[in-house]
Amino acid sequence: MAKCVILLSGGMDSATVLAQVRDAGHQCYALSFDYGQRHSAELAAAQQLADTAGVAEHRVIRIDLGQLGGSALTDTQISVPDSGGEGIPVTYVPARNTVFLSYGLAWAEVLEADAIYAGINAIDYSGYPDCRPEYVQAFQQMANLATKRAVEGHPVEICTPLIGMSKQQIIEAGLQLGVDYSATVSCYRADANGAACGHCDACRLRKEGFTAAGVADPTRYLVE
Repeated sequence: MAKCVILLSGGMDSATVLAQVRDAGHQCYALSFDYGQRHSAELAAAQQLADTAGVAEHRVIRIDLGQLGGSALTDTQISVPDSGGEGIPVTYVPARNTVFLSYGLAWAEVLEADAIYAGINAIDYSGYPDCRPEYVQAFQQMANLATKRAVEGHPVEICTPLIGMSKQQIIEAGLQLGVDYSATVSCYRADANGAACGHCDACRLRKEGFTAAGVADPTRYLVE
């Protein structure tokens, strides 16, 4: 049984990855981040998912990226748009995946874990530069150079099993593994109870995925 660190945001992608790793029979260590995001509903969802999966341990690391600003997800002075528009959208959080993967790499070294799993997706995504396959490959190369474990011949593998999948394919894979998507939170504007706005990019991609999969959308939406 291999030890694996899973970056668990509380969203549908990371919930699917957790289910995949658990189904493979690995020992799961879930890592979530309180990074100054607009709402804590996704952290509550992550806790519920970790509890349901029976992970070996779930840790929440506080890193206040909100102090740096630069993103609609961490700076309340920047409005969350209904559409990402052209180019890299304002919902991109500077260096977020690099920071998260770095913490995951540190914990993996401490645990002597074999892999870090992340729900990074390059198909149905909002144009984030740190969701591309070449970014993951570059981080893997850096990890092989920068860690004691790798230098001693036991590199930590960076695994992104969803990177080439559509939201439809992710949902279908998760449902086969029994993922309860009603327990996940994807919305950029979710309220304190996790109810989704239904209009932001994250909500749009999520809704389109359920429609394409031909299954009922279990998301709780805000009453308008």
